[in-house]
Formats: sequence, structure tokens, C-alpha cells
Amino acid sequence: MKLKPMLRLLIAICFIGPINKAAWLIGTWESQTSKGIIYESWKRESSKELSGKSYMLKGKDTLIFETIRLIADQHQLYYIPTVKNQNNGQPVRFALKKTSDNQLVFENSEHDFPQIITYRKLDADSLIAEISGMVDGRLRKEIFPMRKVQ
Repeated sequence: MKLKPMLRLLIAICFIGPINKAAWLIGTWESQTSKGIIYESWKRESSKELSGKSYMLKGKDTLIFETIRLIADQHQLYYIPTVKNQNNGQPVRFALKKTSDNQLVFENSEHDFPQIITYRKLDADSLIAEISGMVDGRLRKEIFPMRKVQ
């Protein structure tokens, strides 16, 4: 009978996969910018995938800038954005390089810009999204403070 508790523990460990490190992203976030309000929405697709999109509302239209897949593969987490009018519409893969309870850092040193994508949770309803990297030998950084709206 002692096997049952051990079996439950092993099953629970299997479900605590890499994708759960990013579960705090789920929901809709907004960022006030000089161009207007940008939204980023995340939802769980499966036990190994979250999907997201960045968009702006303009009148009755929704202008989607990028779609994102966050995929757990072989104990690694990948951030895979597809950005309109960039990279010939092809997705780019960024690997998780650093994680904690409140931070995710993804990197692709071969990409032109950004090379690093960071999400840092400040509290339950606010985060900082940051893209950074080298452009023409200089560090470029864009910071997006976001608050959860849904």
C-alpha cells in the first residue's frame, strides 16, 4: 500500500513540466505606448504549449503584430514568435536561458533583433516585458510595462 503515495508523487512530478514555469503569463495584459494601447494575450493550448498574440485595437479592427507559441520540448522551453513583416513571416525560436518564479529569459544569439526576450513578473497583475540585443555594435533595449486586465 505504500506504493500508492509514491506513485502519486511521481505522477505529480511529471505534470510539473517546463511549461508551468510560464503559467503566470496566462491572461490578457496591456501596455500604454506612444502609439496607443498594446495588448498581449496568453492561453494554455495543452500541457506542453501556451499560445499568445500581441495586438492593438483600432476602432473596430484588431491589428495583430505577432503570434507566439511557448512550447515545452525535451525538458526545454522555447519562445517562438511569428512577427508580421519580419523574417519573411517565418517563426524564430528562442530558447529559455534563465528562469525563476518571477522571470523568464529567452535567447537566440543568431537573430538580428532582439536576441533576448525577458518577462519579469512584478506581482500578480503587473509585469515587465523587455526585448534587447546588439544592433550595429550598440545595445538596444525596449521595455514594455504591462498590467493584467483579464
